[in-house]
Amino acid sequence: MSVHAAASTFRLPDLIDPSCRDRATRIGLVRLVQLLVPVLVLTMPGTGRAEEAPPKPVTAPKAIIELFTSQGCSACPPADKLLGEIAERPDVIALTLAVDYWDYLGWKDTLAKHGHSQRQKAYARVRGDGKMFTPQAVVNGRVMAIGSDRATLERTLSAIARPAVPVTVEHEGERLKVKVGAAPGSEAGEVWLCPVASSMKVEIGRGENEGSTMTYHNVVRGWVKLGDWNGSEASFDATLRRLPGDPTDAVVVFIQSGSSAEPGAILGASFQPLP
Repeated sequence: MSVHAAASTFRLPDLIDPSCRDRATRIGLVRLVQLLVPVLVLTMPGTGRAEEAPPKPVTAPKAIIELFTSQGCSACPPADKLLGEIAERPDVIALTLAVDYWDYLGWKDTLAKHGHSQRQKAYARVRGDGKMFTPQAVVNGRVMAIGSDRATLERTLSAIARPAVPVTVEHEGERLKVKVGAAPGSEAGEVWLCPVASSMKVEIGRGENEGSTMTYHNVVRGWVKLGDWNGSEASFDATLRRLPGDPTDAVVVFIQSGSSAEPGAILGASFQPLP
């Protein structure tokens, strides 16, 4: 998948992955602000969408789970399956973030983004434990667990505080309208939009999972920073254009304290299917 912006609006070459924000700052690129309207053009060659029930909206989630996984990791299939089960819950947003650091083992992950590896590394740096492995789950940007450890994830989902900042996503044709509520006294953060493919089937031809056919759920296909958030109400617009055959069928929008280089707690989120 690629993300582009119309020339009359804004170019997004360094906003495809969450790790790119700092690089953009270093080379002096202009930042995306609320008055600009990004245009996302989505393509995804070479991988099929699994035939499953269409995604359902999640508007006030108790938790957002990010699963860092890899097609080249023999320990990952149980976690991928568990994430699919959790994704069925009406109060959880469960996302697949495929990483690329196992590609050297003989199979290049067809869904991986280097930015996901960088995001996982940033989480490890912020926690201070340096732990970076697959399958690894991060819940609400705060709690780390082994992605296949059902018992630990269940306990975490039961105990963790629900993100309190309301986020709404509405679509009018190709236009997406995002509204973020106010939370005086809250930490400042960033607002991100991720196009998502709710179900993707992949035949793995080499590596530790050679011969397997895997179904991945809520696969994150890109990253666009909509803007910064300072605790006040805010609105953002984006334009989504999907090409024929593109498997993207939903978007997730979330607010996260800190920055992409030092990600903190997720403060609010919404998962919205696309028409």
